[in-house]
Formats: sequence, structure tokens, C-alpha cells
Amino acid sequence: MVSTMAKEKGRKLIAQNKKARHDYHILDTYEAGLVLMGTEVKSLRQGRASLVDGFVQLDGHEAWLHNVHVPEYSQGTWTNHSARRKRKLLLHRVEIDKLESKSQETGHTIVPLALYFKDGRAKIEIALARGKKEYDKRQTLREKQDRREADRAMSAARRKQRG
Repeated sequence: MVSTMAKEKGRKLIAQNKKARHDYHILDTYEAGLVLMGTEVKSLRQGRASLVDGFVQLDGHEAWLHNVHVPEYSQGTWTNHSARRKRKLLLHRVEIDKLESKSQETGHTIVPLALYFKDGRAKIEIALARGKKEYDKRQTLREKQDRREADRAMSAARRKQRG
């Protein structure tokens, strides 16, 4: 049987956690599926979500996503979901075991980096991360500014060459 509806292809970004890359050293990344309710999927298709306060907790060999804000679907009725409910992550047993052993180490946490649709399915990119110290954050900011200044100088030199 051939479906008449066109299948989505590629990756469509919904939300990104830029603050996570600033606050943490990213050690390892994983792609996980999400167990969602119908109204959550519809809300995500509208491109509305926030990963800012999100974190992943492992308990009983299962991974759970906490504090990710998916607003209620505007056309939803009594079937609507609560915005900040915990959601189960779909990962392979090996990945969960690896995350469990590494997250036990001091200073390590699991944070969400990006929420997106991949070939029509909701996926989340999570990362095993270690918190940065204040001086690390300043160093990262300084490197970013230096890179920006160097790019500006190079483009100005190119403009001068052409003109």
C-alpha cells in the first residue's frame, strides 16, 4: 500500500540550547528518540519549544528528559499535555549503560543540545557534559571575540584589495 502523504526528509530544527555549549564542556553526544503525546508533536511542528532549563536523568535503566518546555497546543482540548512534563528518551541499552557509568563521575551531567525532526520523527541531541568554571567561560568568550575580529580584518583586507 502506497501512502499518498509525502514523507518528510532531512532535518528540521525546532529548538537549540546555545547556553549549554557556553556553560559546559561537551564530551560526547547522542541522538535519542522521544516518547510524545499527539498534541506535543503538533506543538513541536509549529516550531515551539525551549531547552534552556532541560536536563536528562537516568533511573531504572531508563533515560528521562526533565524541564523541557513544549507549550500546550493551541487547538488542543482536554487531551492537551502539561508543558513541562518529564518525557522518556529512546536510547539503546548500550548507550544508556555508557551514559550511566560516565554521569556517575563528579561534575558530569547530561544536557539537551537540540530538538529537531529527522525524517518526520522527533529527535533530541543530548550530550554528556562537564561544567565549565567561570574562567573557562571567559576564555571561550575571548576566543570567540578574537575569531570575529580576525574575520572582520580579513574581509576588510579583501575589500581593500578589490577596490
